[in-house]
Amino acid sequence: MGRPKQFDPDVAVERAMSVFWRKGYAATTPQDLVDEIGIGKGSLYNTFGSKHALFERALARYRDSQAAWLAELLDHPGSARDRLRGALEALVELDLGDQDRRGCMAVNTAAELAASDAGTADTVREMFARTESAFRATVEQGQRAGEIDAGRDAAAVAAWLLATVIGMRVLAKTAVDAAQLRRVVDAAMGSL
Repeated sequence: MGRPKQFDPDVAVERAMSVFWRKGYAATTPQDLVDEIGIGKGSLYNTFGSKHALFERALARYRDSQAAWLAELLDHPGSARDRLRGALEALVELDLGDQDRRGCMAVNTAAELAASDAGTADTVREMFARTESAFRATVEQGQRAGEIDAGRDAAAVAAWLLATVIGMRVLAKTAVDAAQLRRVVDAAMGSL
């Protein structure tokens, strides 16, 4: 009979996500992970199999948590335009409030690994698709309510909002203050 695990794998994935998010996949060493999680390398490999397998779980955790967070932001009462603005502004606050300026783990992963790692590219695509779908549903609600021009292609608007968010999340990594990003939010809302 094997020894019982002395750590919670879900907590380990959460802590690993923090390391991968801060450092990126390639720069994160197995030692970084065991130091952050507080387990031995043997336990790390016995539980997760490899650094890459742990990264995939951490990225999936990020995807799911961010998708749920955005869905919650867009599900608040109020007009569709207000909910869209609120979501964009919340992303600005999230990114600028992060002292490490990690940006978006999915965007970072796309830049680092998408060309060489089909599995992580699929996870990132799924996150982007969820984001785009949430934007599209909100845009369509706004169109039905007469807040957003019903003649505009909701799918195209949602894709444009996704691209705007990706750009904002990259800009936030180097922004000196919120003014630059707030201008992007204002321009995006003005274009709706």
